[in-house]
Amino acid sequence: MKILVTGVCGFVGSTLARALAAERPGLKITGIDNLSREGAHRNAPALRAIGVDVRHGDIRVRADLDALPAADAVIDCAAQPSVLAGTAGSGCTPAQLVGHNLVGTLHLLEYCRGHKASFTLLSTSRVYSIPPLASLPVVVRHGAFTPDPAALTAGALPPGVSAAGISEDFSTAAPVSLYGATKLASETIALEYGHAFGLPVWINRCGVLAGAGQFGRADQGIFSFWIREWAARRPLRHIGWDGLGHQVRDCLHPADLAPLLLAQLDAGLAPEKPSTVNLAGGAAQSMSLCQLGQWCAERLGPHEVTEDPAPRPYDLPWVVLDSTRASSAWGWRPRTSMAAILEELAAHATAHPDWPA
Repeated sequence: MKILVTGVCGFVGSTLARALAAERPGLKITGIDNLSREGAHRNAPALRAIGVDVRHGDIRVRADLDALPAADAVIDCAAQPSVLAGTAGSGCTPAQLVGHNLVGTLHLLEYCRGHKASFTLLSTSRVYSIPPLASLPVVVRHGAFTPDPAALTAGALPPGVSAAGISEDFSTAAPVSLYGATKLASETIALEYGHAFGLPVWINRCGVLAGAGQFGRADQGIFSFWIREWAARRPLRHIGWDGLGHQVRDCLHPADLAPLLLAQLDAGLAPEKPSTVNLAGGAAQSMSLCQLGQWCAERLGPHEVTEDPAPRPYDLPWVVLDSTRASSAWGWRPRTSMAAILEELAAHATAHPDWPA
């Protein structure tokens, strides 16, 4: 099987390419990356060393895709990943965001149509509607927000929310952020291409992805950012809500996506399988900033964190995805524990304090 991985030199793309190659020796993997993110070029030599054909190109440029060899499947890991992208001060205009996250997807779908290839999109939890998540009834337990048990018992939570997390049935009504809108639009157009042209299309909505090799920027997820900043003793703040860091996110290692992605590719056109699933650490692999800080203090030593309850755009108290549908349909579950992910992040941060310089 020949696979094209976009954004192959980014953290998720490079980790996934290595995991796919390890999971199934003999795969022919081509990767494309525009190397626009600082430090991305560092991943190219290691990928080439395991046989990945790394190409410098931009999925927003049709000629760059036309120059690629034919593939049986495309796995789209290329995106502008920040939920603040397109807003003032983000360094990315709305037009640039749409170019990265929607126009690029359209060009890839045209590539798939031309080569009769399947298409897999790594999407995001940020396609879910912000207002009902922001107003979710929560209480603080053990230093973390959790859905109010009374609301659970009374059936007062929004449809698609349970103790297990946010399911695929949760609302995707606007607003979802400009970033979330580009990903949701990409999902829709991909599914329409699949229906119109008989292409296998798989939409995988991911929670926070984390592991060694991340550059420690906030747009790559809070776990990597917090641990790298803590290890470097740079200033940290609990921003928003009560200013105490009770916001909760779940965590997944991107290498754990590989078995499911391969199963989806092997399935081809399989209408009996769900085309859209959540893939995340879930409630078992979730943690608040406050709890993460306690872990950092034990692993890395004490560090002061200040309180700043001023609201932050698009911040939410509790975002934990329910992956029951993926588990039921594919037998998928995370393989890397939360403890192992955090230790991997800390070990990399201490061993490479200047990463990615």
